[in-house]
Amino acid sequence: MPEKGEKKKLSFNDFKLSKSILDGIESMGYTEPTPIQEQGIPIIMQNKDLIGCAQTGTGKTAAFLLPLLQHIIEDKEKNAGINTLIIVPTRELAIQIDQHLQGFSYFTGVSSVAVYGGTDGVIWDQQKNALNMGADIVIATPGRLIAHLQMGYMALQNLKHLVLDEADRMLDMGFYGDIIQIVQNLPEKRQTLMFSATMPPEIRKLASKLLNNPEEIKLALAKPAEGVLQAIYKIDDTRKLSLLKELLVNKELARVLLFTSTKNDAKNLARTLKSIGLSVEAIHSDLEQKEREKVLLNFKSARIHILVATDIVSRGIDIDNIDLVINYHVPQDAEDYVHRVGRTARAKATGVALTFVNRRETQQLTNIEKLIGYKIFEIHPPGNLR
Repeated sequence: MPEKGEKKKLSFNDFKLSKSILDGIESMGYTEPTPIQEQGIPIIMQNKDLIGCAQTGTGKTAAFLLPLLQHIIEDKEKNAGINTLIIVPTRELAIQIDQHLQGFSYFTGVSSVAVYGGTDGVIWDQQKNALNMGADIVIATPGRLIAHLQMGYMALQNLKHLVLDEADRMLDMGFYGDIIQIVQNLPEKRQTLMFSATMPPEIRKLASKLLNNPEEIKLALAKPAEGVLQAIYKIDDTRKLSLLKELLVNKELARVLLFTSTKNDAKNLARTLKSIGLSVEAIHSDLEQKEREKVLLNFKSARIHILVATDIVSRGIDIDNIDLVINYHVPQDAEDYVHRVGRTARAKATGVALTFVNRRETQQLTNIEKLIGYKIFEIHPPGNLR
């Protein structure tokens, strides 16, 4: 029983979801809703438009997938073309959402397809066939979606729901025009949901164009999860590699995510760490999609223990139980720090995030501390590295 005055914790049963969805939730190991799910699911169930300001790792994917699945199950006109379109900035995020969706929808019979580029002709044909058949839910990156739209076989006239996930990232990547072009192909009467980690003026402008009298949820704007122990090392570039070896060699860490500024840094660092016997791979934009998926699968299953990455995957890695995130280089964008650090301490777990800061990166550190609202604890490097 809750204490007097304490708010009763909600369960997924309280949302009046169908048994087939609840079975999917249970099979995925979800036990109780996160704050974004508590607030978002009832709004979406009421068919209202929504702006959700929440960072990655707060459970926002389930916050929109679960009520949308319920809408589709209840829809009397099911199978009359595509019901729901989810637009995302990257292939990695499209795959991640589709994986979640496959779990939640396993017992429902709801169909889905992830549509993204960087693949061979066989994948294109698979995407085309699924779109021709009218998959219930389409998760797509803007460029590849437009390529399919131009071929004329996507039935969007009965679309009921549009989701823009990581909208701020899409604008950063220059997708504003693509989003407007896609929306021009959709019915005006629809439910539109927009999720963004930040809420700059450009996002407000886009929301005013696309959403109708939306509800708004703001959660822990641009703050790392409470379970993350954050610390910085102030250290010259010439000593960063030595410090990294001190932290990684002969340590029992199942999963370490190591961020660099460029793909060349990622390649070189992975090569160096591999040469001293560490279990490591790099993931970056030069890899083909199949290669990226293989590397991520090896990391997820702990066949490799260290993943060296660029920011291309900072918002797209959905892997629990990452013990340690290391920022070998301080990100240029303070918000990218939040997304990098958000890879650990997911789903109420705990984790450690360490950042190496040289003299030139001091201003970037100041910007990060201003964004998150507090100073990050400093650890002094071992005596020989000071």
